[in-house]
Amino acid sequence: MTASPSSRRRSGPDLLGLAGFAVLCLAVSGIGGAITATSVDGWYQTLQKPSFNPPDWVFGPVWTVLYVMMAVAAWRVWRRAGFAGGRAALTAFLVQLGLNLAWTVLFFGLQAIGLALIEIVVLLAAIVVTAVLFRRIDRLAGWLLAPYGLWVAYAMALNTSLWLLN
Repeated sequence: MTASPSSRRRSGPDLLGLAGFAVLCLAVSGIGGAITATSVDGWYQTLQKPSFNPPDWVFGPVWTVLYVMMAVAAWRVWRRAGFAGGRAALTAFLVQLGLNLAWTVLFFGLQAIGLALIEIVVLLAAIVVTAVLFRRIDRLAGWLLAPYGLWVAYAMALNTSLWLLN
């Protein structure tokens, strides 16, 4: 089966769009990882942790998968609605991506566990809003953010416990 002329024309921009969203999300991941590295082997190790704190090696692979899923979700929204039609959803996406990085700065960079806790509540709300807006445009895009929302809810529980214990 051959592709229609319009699908052949669109495949190049589609792949560039996907690459763009992947670069954006993985750049945020890389910046966050660099900030995390400043504290994870020092200050973070001195914290009293709850029993449900996972081993440190779990975080990298989980976050990588989540950032890739976020990129695919945003790409699907852009692909379906474009920047103009998906303006609210894609703006919400950028806001939550910025909040995601801000949490890392607060928690690991500034070692401000309490401020990070307040911020992660806002982040989780932003993820929910983004998922709802994405789902209105592309059902799968909305669902692709569900694991991210669940992981951030878990991270919020960890952040709360770390704040209470330390």
